[in-house]
Amino acid sequence: MKRKDISELAGSAGLGAWTAFGVLTMVVIGHDGAPLFGDEDALSWSVAHRPDIAPALARGLTATGTGVVPYALVILAALLTGRTTRQRVLAATLAPACLVTGQALRYGVMSLIARPRPALSNWAGTASGWSFPSGHTTTAALTAGLVILAICVRSPHGRTPLCLAVGCWGVLVGLTRVYLGVHWFTDIVGGWLFAIGWLGVCLCAAAWWVPTRLISEAAELPGERAQL
Repeated sequence: MKRKDISELAGSAGLGAWTAFGVLTMVVIGHDGAPLFGDEDALSWSVAHRPDIAPALARGLTATGTGVVPYALVILAALLTGRTTRQRVLAATLAPACLVTGQALRYGVMSLIARPRPALSNWAGTASGWSFPSGHTTTAALTAGLVILAICVRSPHGRTPLCLAVGCWGVLVGLTRVYLGVHWFTDIVGGWLFAIGWLGVCLCAAAWWVPTRLISEAAELPGERAQL
């Protein structure tokens, strides 16, 4: 796929996600942070379906959506993507930068909106800060997107099962936040939309500004390079 096509596709996906996120944000603000469509039903179901082992499993899974784990996954995927030292250094720089700037932007949006979390009596886990958009959800979705992108670049064949597994992890981390009672479901949707929008921005920017020679090297086989 040409750089222009990648840029247009990423830009379109990002714009669509940002538009949807903006609409959802306006609805949240317009309701003063109160629960929206399906929020209370999802929370009630979660509280009513917590067998002994389930909350512990949910806490274990939700813990992988923050801290060291996302950065370790992103850096490892970036290092495996490159075929030359320059490519690995570039990927291992840009991917974490996308993740950390996305987290920072999300935190700023969260602070501005200041949506209250569900009542503490519903919690089966720990949380801090305001509620919208969900931090764990955004981080996990950004991480999953970056890892899937790396898989697609490095392994063009037989990648579907692995991409699905990574995508399911990203989705499940978000859902655990509702199950543990620390977020409304629309916080999770907001996190997903925010992550898709930011990934679109980063991929579009990379497609335009990363030097062509660094990208083209990845598509060349060793024998092809030797003949140049």
